[in-house]
Amino acid sequence: MNAIRVSVCMATYNGERYLAPQLESILAELEPQDEVVVVDDASTDGTVAVLAGFDDPRIRVHARGDNRGYVRTFEEALSRATGDVVMLSDQDDVWIPGRRALFLAALEDSAVAASNLVLLGSDDPLPNPITRRPWRLRAAWSRQGVRNALRILAGMAPYYGCAMAVRRDALDRVLPFPPYLDESHDLWIALVGNAHRTMTHIEAPTIRRRIHDANASPSRPRGIGAMLRARVMLLRAWGSALRR
Repeated sequence: MNAIRVSVCMATYNGERYLAPQLESILAELEPQDEVVVVDDASTDGTVAVLAGFDDPRIRVHARGDNRGYVRTFEEALSRATGDVVMLSDQDDVWIPGRRALFLAALEDSAVAASNLVLLGSDDPLPNPITRRPWRLRAAWSRQGVRNALRILAGMAPYYGCAMAVRRDALDRVLPFPPYLDESHDLWIALVGNAHRTMTHIEAPTIRRRIHDANASPSRPRGIGAMLRARVMLLRAWGSALRR
């Protein structure tokens, strides 16, 4: 029986400051047959040099000359993955040991899996950006497809791409991303998993998330106009997910 091959998909942009410890934590989890697919979104700092400094054949770097934003960069990384299981990763967090095994177990009977996160340095649960209260996925919610979609639309479902994985046979539903999707690729993937009731929630945290001023995901409440626009886009995405 062939060993399961994992692809870790990472989008980088001006991430030289925290990239090395993130990659070190990832490589420590991976097996020899696995790969790390990095698409760099035209960084202007030393990000590509940091990547080149890792002498590991499992890392594959694709550096773009034009900046297209993190959503399209993750889309390209996913499209380049060759593994049986595809894990998403940000450029500035730290993986918790055991992450790979937890996701492989969760994906034995699911197409998409998502775990909880803790804050780097404190190991406190990630706070809801609106209420500031601890924010957790519950295993009991895993097959509550419609309820989870409503939680997403209400801003009450902590799905983060850096804590998600997709089985290869589900990528045809995930890709391509809808052309109107210009943020929240992670919520799109979660909507696809929930639309088809193939989602599993892992209650254990698998990521230590680093919060800093340059995070691509907002850590503070946004204005009402921006929130309404995002909710309309996600409602549209739910319809697209049901048709996939």
